[in-house]
Amino acid sequence: MVSGTKKRLTLIVSIDTIRPMIPSRKTIVGKIAHALKAGRSGNIVLVAPDIIAADLMNLGREIGEIPDILYELLENADPKDYTGTRPPQRSYEPVISGCELYAFKTTSKTIGCTIYYKFTIKDDTLWLVSLHKDRPEKKGK
Repeated sequence: MVSGTKKRLTLIVSIDTIRPMIPSRKTIVGKIAHALKAGRSGNIVLVAPDIIAADLMNLGREIGEIPDILYELLENADPKDYTGTRPPQRSYEPVISGCELYAFKTTSKTIGCTIYYKFTIKDDTLWLVSLHKDRPEKKGK
């Protein structure tokens, strides 16, 4: 350093080092619990019923089985199963526009494979956006 000259150090810090990752483990556990409660109460709405029905058919399942399938998945879900973005993606679907979406991959013993499912909670209702066999990303994409 040259005599009499002060240098200023600018440090660039990622926002993730300043605040915890969003959603936090506590938030994810809370969303799972809220989804379980809504599901037990029968408050489940399919955002795209035709797509979810087709994906269920590929699994050899029917729409009427959704409450039981969701119960198993959510009951066995762990915060480490969260595969959504940080912060959570927001829905662009009109009925749940702006709501945070929570995506998980959980193994189903009943179905016999890993299931990807995405939902939001709005007005104490579980809005199911996706439910299908996990489709791992192909390399290069």
